[in-house]
Amino acid sequence: MNIKLAFSRPTSLMEEQMLLFEQYGAVGYDGLQLKGPQYLPFLNEPERFKEEWGRLPGVGSALITGGRLDEEGIEQLRKVLRFASGIGTDLIVFCHGVPRAQVTTDDIREYADVLSGLGLEALDRGVKLSLHHHYDQPVMYREDFDIFFDRVRDRSVGLTVDTAHLVKSGVGNVAELIRSFGHVIDNFHLKDFENGDWRVLGEGAIDFKPIFEAIKEIGYEGWISADEESGGGILQGMKACYEFIRGGLK
Repeated sequence: MNIKLAFSRPTSLMEEQMLLFEQYGAVGYDGLQLKGPQYLPFLNEPERFKEEWGRLPGVGSALITGGRLDEEGIEQLRKVLRFASGIGTDLIVFCHGVPRAQVTTDDIREYADVLSGLGLEALDRGVKLSLHHHYDQPVMYREDFDIFFDRVRDRSVGLTVDTAHLVKSGVGNVAELIRSFGHVIDNFHLKDFENGDWRVLGEGAIDFKPIFEAIKEIGYEGWISADEESGGGILQGMKACYEFIRGGLK
C-alpha cells in the first residue's frame, strides 16, 4: 500500500506552531494537514507561505477549512482553492458548518450538487476536494453518506473519514462504512474518543483493529492523518499517534 502519514493539530501560540512545523518530519510523518489559523494569514500570498515554510516536505499536504455553502462561504472556499493550488496542496478538507437538525434529505442532495461543482473547479487546479463528515453537520448519520455520495458527480468530491466523529455521531461500525465507501475515500482522520472527549490514539475506547483491517482490505492508497485534538502535549501526541498508526498498519 502506498500510504502517506500526516499529522494535524490545532495551535494557539506561534511557539506551538513552530514546534509542530519543525518536528513532524523528524518524528516520521510525510506531511501536515493544516488547520485554518495555520495558513489563513498567507491566504492571499501563497509565495510568502512557500518562502517561509516551503523547505518542509509536505507542510501543506492538506488544508482544513469550513463554513456554509452560501455566497460568502463559496467565495471563501474558492480563495482556499486558489491558495492550495499555489502551494501544491493535495487535498482541501471541507467541514460543512450547518447543524444537522436544520437539514433535509433534499438539502443534502443540493449540497452535493454545489460541492460537485466546486470539486470540479478544484480538480482543474490540481487539487482534490474532500468532505469531512462531522458530528452535527449535514453528513452525520450513516444514511446521509449514501444520499450525499449517490448525488456527487464524476467523483468530484472525496471523503475524509474521521473515526471519532463517526463514533460520536452514533455510527458504530466504522469498518463497514470504510468498506462501503472505499471508492471515494481519499483521506483519513484518525483520532480516539471516550466519554465525550477526544483522546490520543490508543488511549480512548475505539477499537481500531477492524478499522485498520478495513483500510487494508480496500487497498487504500493516500493520506492517513492523526487528527490530534486531545489538548495534550504536541510532541508527545505526535510521537504516540505515529507509533500507533505504524503499528496498526503492519
